[in-house]
Amino acid sequence: MTPPTFDQLPETSRLRFRRFALRDESSVFEMFSDPYARRFYPEMADRSKARAWIEWNLHNYEQFGFGLWAVELKSSGSFIGDCGITFQEIEGKKELEIGYHVVYAARGNGYAKEAARACLCFAFRVLKAARVCSILRPENIASRAVARCIHSDCRKVLKRGRPALVFFTTLKEWEARLKSP
Repeated sequence: MTPPTFDQLPETSRLRFRRFALRDESSVFEMFSDPYARRFYPEMADRSKARAWIEWNLHNYEQFGFGLWAVELKSSGSFIGDCGITFQEIEGKKELEIGYHVVYAARGNGYAKEAARACLCFAFRVLKAARVCSILRPENIASRAVARCIHSDCRKVLKRGRPALVFFTTLKEWEARLKSP
């Protein structure tokens, strides 16, 4: 079966999404290198992990037609992070998850929330998802703030033997939110 290809990726007034390429290895390594990011992704201290992470996304594009995308500022073309949709397993079930990471210098500008909202729309409009989630560690305060803004509900789970929060939104909840003033 040939995976779907999408003519358009998510986009906002300030942000452009594009597929990752191997040339992005330094940018990805940098994105995960500050102390806050390293706290949640210690394995990314190894530069080869940045390349493997990009290769995982390239595989997702080939297999599913989507994955985590590089996010750039439209105004300058600067790489500011990633956001996108991947399959994750939660309690034995495959779920569509919106993930996001922002480089240290670009944090605090609302980019993660803006990008995640665009991906939520993409998941429901283009992928025809029935439900979308974001999985995060409870101590990741910045990600919690983003997830609270874009999702409708939250529950606690164990992910890889550790406590995690799963924020989620169903298609019906998303449609109702669009209709409300």
